[in-house]
Amino acid sequence: MNKYLAKLNYLHTKINTEVLEKYAQKNHVPIIEYDSLTVLLTIIKICKIHKILEIGTAIGYSAIHMASCKTVSKIDTIERNKSMYEEAVKNIELYKMQDKVKPHFADALDIELENLDHDYDLLFIDAAKVQSEKFFKRFLPLLKEESIIITDNILFHGCVENRENLSKNVSKMVEKIDQYNDFLANLENFETIFINIGDGLAITIRNK
Repeated sequence: MNKYLAKLNYLHTKINTEVLEKYAQKNHVPIIEYDSLTVLLTIIKICKIHKILEIGTAIGYSAIHMASCKTVSKIDTIERNKSMYEEAVKNIELYKMQDKVKPHFADALDIELENLDHDYDLLFIDAAKVQSEKFFKRFLPLLKEESIIITDNILFHGCVENRENLSKNVSKMVEKIDQYNDFLANLENFETIFINIGDGLAITIRNK
């Protein structure tokens, strides 16, 4: 994002997560890019989102930002990496968001659904990219009829478009991401908007 616009946007977020950004950069922790975060928070505010289910907590960066929105009352966020989960718990407490954000240490594909709610307004998928379609299908029944599903990293650093000179493992991951994007594009009774911002965002809603 343009630095001038980023500065103006920061005046409205009223939450300084520079310490988390520096930690993520130093420790090579992937967090949502600022442009994508701005779009995510805008959707939350415009649509007056109350309850969010996040797949992929990492260090709690996006959850803390989402919880800073006034309309948000609860966020359940799932992380399978223990060290990341522990860091997230510490950061959530640091930013005094523990009343809104409940982190779960679990694999999203194994977590007991009884431990989650069944009326989320928004599902944010930002975890293992090869599992995005499974995440979508597994947690869709927990969402309200008018909910929104947002998926981050659908371009995977441009590799989905340009697949030259990729390692075998990366090529397999990119193929899975491409298949997921195609799944969203052709999903019956849903409409997905793909946005070339950050590392790519997919915004999915039900057709009315």
